[in-house]
Amino acid sequence: MNASEFKGKVALITGASRGIGRAIAIELAKNGASISINYNSNIKSAKETQNLVNEMGTKSIIFKANISKEKEVKRLIESTESKLGPIDLLVTNAGIAKLSKNPLELDYKVWKETMATNVDGTLLPIKEVLPGMMKRKFGRIVCITSVAGIGMRPNMITYGTSKAAVIALVRNLSSAVAPHVRINSVAPGLIETDMIESLDKKARKNIVENTPLQRIGQTQDIANTVSYLLSEKSDFTTGQTLVTDGGRVCLP
Repeated sequence: MNASEFKGKVALITGASRGIGRAIAIELAKNGASISINYNSNIKSAKETQNLVNEMGTKSIIFKANISKEKEVKRLIESTESKLGPIDLLVTNAGIAKLSKNPLELDYKVWKETMATNVDGTLLPIKEVLPGMMKRKFGRIVCITSVAGIGMRPNMITYGTSKAAVIALVRNLSSAVAPHVRINSVAPGLIETDMIESLDKKARKNIVENTPLQRIGQTQDIANTVSYLLSEKSDFTTGQTLVTDGGRVCLP
């Protein structure tokens, strides 16, 4: 990627205090974008992300907002645009995953929380940035979804449903915002974040052996895919979900 690919552009990444969101923020900053770092609870981690972003020599802000709350999202967008300028690039990354040992438990409280965070939390930032993008006739949006929204994961019924909804949102919205705004999604497989720290050596070994590319994904792998979809290298791509999982979802 050209180091000036996103020079002069403003990027907002939700859930950017750690993990995949942090890697995306750093990658976009490395390529010249000014970065708005959204977080919900851990300001220490958000500041760590900002320090890493600032090392790239670009402008940045951090802003606390629960992305499932409309008023908070509005303030997030307003603050970003007043301090950095109009948002050109949006990455909806924030999300939660609460797994159940009993697939048929279907806890309604967990269902509502998951849908609010993963689905509403994707729609609301998009809803707020779209008018400006359409007016300026430029915008690039990438939504982080999951292979759980594509394949069968019995212990991830609620989570998988929420991510399938995001895939459908991207697919259906893409034609409505074309040709000046492009929207795509990335479906990561298992990625090396604190969410998988509990996996033992046997489970890790089994995953690697059953992954065609023979490794667990890294946050940088997802950041690279997101950067591609936001760049002009994907100029003829919209409404798509790009699976980045080492080939596992393609297995029979």
